[in-house]
Amino acid sequence: MKNRLILGSIVSISMLIFSCKDNSAFTISGTVNNPASLKTVFLLESDSTTTNVVDSTKLSEGGKFQFKHIAPYANLYKLRIGGSVFDLIAKNGDAIDFSTDLNDNKHGYTISGSEESEKIQEFNKISNVYTEKNTKLADEYQAKSQALGKQSDSLMKIYLPVFQKNIADYSAVTLKFMNDNKNSLAGFYAATSLDPDKYEQQLIAYADQIKDNFKDNAGVRQFIKQMMLVKPVSIGQPAPEFTIIGVDNKPIKLSDYKGKYVMLDFWASWCGPCRQENPNVVAQYAKFKSKGLNILGISLDTDKDKWQQAIAADNLTWSHGSDLKNFEGPTERLYHIEAIPSNFIIDPQGVIVAKNVRGADLEDFFNKTFNKP
Repeated sequence: MKNRLILGSIVSISMLIFSCKDNSAFTISGTVNNPASLKTVFLLESDSTTTNVVDSTKLSEGGKFQFKHIAPYANLYKLRIGGSVFDLIAKNGDAIDFSTDLNDNKHGYTISGSEESEKIQEFNKISNVYTEKNTKLADEYQAKSQALGKQSDSLMKIYLPVFQKNIADYSAVTLKFMNDNKNSLAGFYAATSLDPDKYEQQLIAYADQIKDNFKDNAGVRQFIKQMMLVKPVSIGQPAPEFTIIGVDNKPIKLSDYKGKYVMLDFWASWCGPCRQENPNVVAQYAKFKSKGLNILGISLDTDKDKWQQAIAADNLTWSHGSDLKNFEGPTERLYHIEAIPSNFIIDPQGVIVAKNVRGADLEDFFNKTFNKP
């Protein structure tokens, strides 16, 4: 009987302790080893566009600190400790333990009490591998360029493919992590590190798959909204029909190009990167026009004279149209144009087969399209 009473008391005390857990906020109990002159630790919160300091606290003499913060929803937070920033994911009710050593050049840390935080730590370890590779590569290239006393095309030809392979490898492991962790915010934050142009199709598919998750998180909702807006003009979708007014004031319809390859080239006379890309587009048009390439230039100019002057100056001999309304034209809004230069390549069936292809990649795409065995 005595043992039962003792056991019952232990259970009661355990239940009392458990029931006293504060579910109205999360806590972070931290230790900074070898803090040197560091006095203050900052807590930052991320939303869809910015990261802001939401709290700060002083280190104790033993390098201890603590935060208690209310989270409206599970979200990405960061600890800024000296010159280092550490990611974590927290929600109300989490009791997170954190420790780091400022003498560690690799900025390692331990974290517990939040499974999501452990997942984002796992992703950051993956990311850091490729960051270190490309940092080392950039340092080597810079040192060799300085030794030569100039930028070198031959050096660039050696280093650029290696750099691009590192980015491709990083993107591949990020895609895997993202898809393996669809129910985790860590997967979402991994997804946001991908090139949204190059991996648009994968990101749209991912947004479709998580649309019922993280309903309170503003950053996730904004991402899903953005992907759903882009989806109708993504690769594999039928290109939306439009009518635009040409330089000669006559209407041009997308359906005028039915049964043909056409590239919609969004640009403007005032856009430096567009004007820099124009010679490449001119070269590709000269090379592939006879094989079936058509181009429709769509200008975001508001001044017709400047638009026409740029067409003549850059020798753009294909068809041109404009709403003369900058980014607010109906065609620009239909195709969700937020930056230029931007292009859409549409096949004879009216399906978008490529987007935002520029430089050497544009020539590669046309070679594969028009020089099929």
